[in-house]
Amino acid sequence: FPSAEHGLSADTEEQLRMRGCELIQAAGILLRLPQVAMATGQILFQRFYYCKSFVRHCAEMVAMACVHLASKIEEEPRRVRDVLNVFYHLKHSKGKRAQVPMPLDASYISAKAQVIKTERRVLKELGFCVHVKHPHKIIVMYLQVLECEKNTKLVQTAWNYMNDSLRTDVFLRFSAETVACACIYLSARTLQIPLPDQPPWFLLFGASEEDLREICGRILRLYSLPNVSLPSMLKEVDQCHLALDARIAKAKLAGGGLLAVGTPTLDVPSSFSPASKAGETDAHHSPRGNTLFSALRLTSLSVFRRSRSVSSPLRSVSPTHRQKISRRDREREKERERRRERERERGRGRRDEYSRRR
Repeated sequence: FPSAEHGLSADTEEQLRMRGCELIQAAGILLRLPQVAMATGQILFQRFYYCKSFVRHCAEMVAMACVHLASKIEEEPRRVRDVLNVFYHLKHSKGKRAQVPMPLDASYISAKAQVIKTERRVLKELGFCVHVKHPHKIIVMYLQVLECEKNTKLVQTAWNYMNDSLRTDVFLRFSAETVACACIYLSARTLQIPLPDQPPWFLLFGASEEDLREICGRILRLYSLPNVSLPSMLKEVDQCHLALDARIAKAKLAGGGLLAVGTPTLDVPSSFSPASKAGETDAHHSPRGNTLFSALRLTSLSVFRRSRSVSSPLRSVSPTHRQKISRRDREREKERERRRERERERGRGRRDEYSRRR
């Protein structure tokens, strides 16, 4: 994953994925979004961090952008201000109910712009492919085929496992039909409800037992994860961020030493502006090539400026050539005047023809 390439441990990344999805779920409840919108936001969150790193992109800001984007995708739009207020409440309430909303100051304006910018970044990284196939309806359909839809406890347990699986990456690794079968399989085992096994029932829906066991293991692992505090995880992310910046700066200095003395280099900004993947890869992994490109670019700019500083060729031409240019301009002006006169003559002719017909 991109986060592992930047030095973040796999356990911390898994915890951050889970915490980000929990934040989206809690915000969706406060915003009174339907469950399908909250599920869409969590899947978009998981997809984004398959492309980008937690070290480079704030998980809380991406979660806000995914909530706002999912509300529009599922036709339950919410204002950016409402999303900001909800996340501000979740961050500062600490179990208390009474809490003032986020003040309308410069920090609010900056946060709002950042959410909109992050939303565009999420869309760009996902290639504007935001379609999500939810397996909730598939669970009900499969239970009807198995004639277990009247067992409300089985249906509810499978539905709960489905919602919990949104905090993992199983939706990105398996199809919705396979995840639905795994939730039914796990709930039936938990409640000790027998299902057809001659042949196994999940073969009817195109799933394999190996995939079901792997998905069930990922879901059950959620309940055994240690409760790591969010500040400690963010501290590790900050340390990885500083180490990555130091590594990039060291590589840039090493690449700059190969250039001629006195040749300036352009700094690679670490801002949040939407850049292409190829551009980011070059900036992070090929600093020498980026420095050479910067030097060539500055050299071409200096040559262009020197060429602009030279006097214009028209200032050094001979008087005879200047007279030819002015004569040519006068001839063009006369031709334009003759053309305008012909247009006026045509207009007068049309008016005379119209008056004769009347």
